[in-house]
Amino acid sequence: MTWRRAGLVLGLAVLLGACASVPSPELRRQQAAQLAAAHSWRGAPLAGTPFRLQSYAPDGFVAGAPLTVYIEGDGFSWRTSRQPSQDPTPIDPLALRLALAQPDGNAAYLGRPCQYLDADRAPCSQRYWTEARFAAEVVASLDQALSQLKQRAGAEQLVLVGYSGGAALALLLAARRTDVAQVISVAGNLDHAAWTAYHRVQPLRASLNPHDQLAALASVPQRHLLGGADTVMPAALGAAFVADLPRPNAASSEVFADFDHHCCWVEQWPQLWPRLRISPAR
Repeated sequence: MTWRRAGLVLGLAVLLGACASVPSPELRRQQAAQLAAAHSWRGAPLAGTPFRLQSYAPDGFVAGAPLTVYIEGDGFSWRTSRQPSQDPTPIDPLALRLALAQPDGNAAYLGRPCQYLDADRAPCSQRYWTEARFAAEVVASLDQALSQLKQRAGAEQLVLVGYSGGAALALLLAARRTDVAQVISVAGNLDHAAWTAYHRVQPLRASLNPHDQLAALASVPQRHLLGGADTVMPAALGAAFVADLPRPNAASSEVFADFDHHCCWVEQWPQLWPRLRISPAR
């Protein structure tokens, strides 16, 4: 068993929910742009080092209000159990749909490196949607993009919402920034070492792990939303991450018994959102 199988569980989860014929990368990009445009959001690439990142946001923000930034999951990482995809642009950009479903407040969306942009050119390569999906350079590029979105919104504080693998990146970003008022994870991969051990696949050795940043994260307000029917990111793994945080901490987890890795987060997001926000503690 090789590291390549570390993405198999997520890849199969995406494929099983997708059409028999996977849409082309261009069609996936168009679908995301159309979804955003239907809510009067516009796309813009953000320059980072070394990656450019695709963002979507509305034309206007309420200046001074916190900005909630949604970070996408791992996307279409694997075409088969042995073959990584050529382009990780999501088939179903669930984090984008969550962002668009937020009922109030400032919101924006960030795709991951090589999603939507530049998958076929350097520095992108398949390692950045497989074993190096949470590498230091990935986090650095997202960090730069967050600062650009924050400046554009005129915000002083950020709320980071990470879906699936995007949750790991939200936590890694919160551990290095001083302006993150809260992290909310949705079906999140909070400890990829525990996740690969659970699925009996080899570790993502080229990736940073939020579990290694427990001390820095203990003071960050966190809400971790877990699906009781989620076989991709089992709820027990998320609960274990919260239990491992040093005491005292500002984190909690909640299990939604009938939710899985995809259902029913977007459908319930307008009802969930009002009770997710908590007072900043930093």
